[in-house]
Amino acid sequence: MKSSLAGLAGIIALAAIVAGHYFGLGYIVGVAVALATAFGFGWPHYLGIPAKKTLGTVIALTGAAAALTSGLTADANFLVWTPIFIALGFGAVMVVQLIRGTGQAHRLESTLGAGAGVLIAGFAGGWVASYRFLGEPGMTLVTAISAAVALAVGMLSWPDRVLAPLAIVLAALAGPLAALLFSELRILPAAVLGALVAAVIASFRRLGTLTGPVRNVAGGLSAAVAPVLSLGALVYFIDKLLLT
Repeated sequence: MKSSLAGLAGIIALAAIVAGHYFGLGYIVGVAVALATAFGFGWPHYLGIPAKKTLGTVIALTGAAAALTSGLTADANFLVWTPIFIALGFGAVMVVQLIRGTGQAHRLESTLGAGAGVLIAGFAGGWVASYRFLGEPGMTLVTAISAAVALAVGMLSWPDRVLAPLAIVLAALAGPLAALLFSELRILPAAVLGALVAAVIASFRRLGTLTGPVRNVAGGLSAAVAPVLSLGALVYFIDKLLLT
């Protein structure tokens, strides 16, 4: 999948998440589960690690469970179950590697790559938690617009050493503009939020550069969704930090 298509897929995922503030909790939980599932099954293909079906199932179930419990828990800490599911996911990855046996090819890469996938998938619940915590779309829009700007910059076929700082600067400018239009967030925190969001997305683009050409559609879709999912926990905890 080309960087332009990956960026477009990421922007569509962001739009689907933002729409949750208008369609309700059930919708955004469904979107988070769908994105985590698509990411989970595609991540092993993206990294080219063995045991793709088994590890993909573990990653997808981790993300789906985290998103569901973030929407269903009665606890004010909406991510209270997320660390448990991430820990279970890591444990399941270890069990898969033990079942594969000693001497198998790429065991270390498979363990580290799948473990990173479990962590990213678990962050999907952050978007649901952010929705339940805020109840209004202001901060989500600020994050989504900053991320969309960074994704759009990443669609250019320029070197990473140029795109990364450009994405951070433009997202840091887009954040305050979005805050003025859609939120009561102050300009400086909005700029910092935009820069952080862009830094996350730029790091995933760099990962894509190092990984090389995407092997299939599932892997490309997973690569496109990964930075969007990883922003879930970030936006939730920044919301709590700034608004409480």
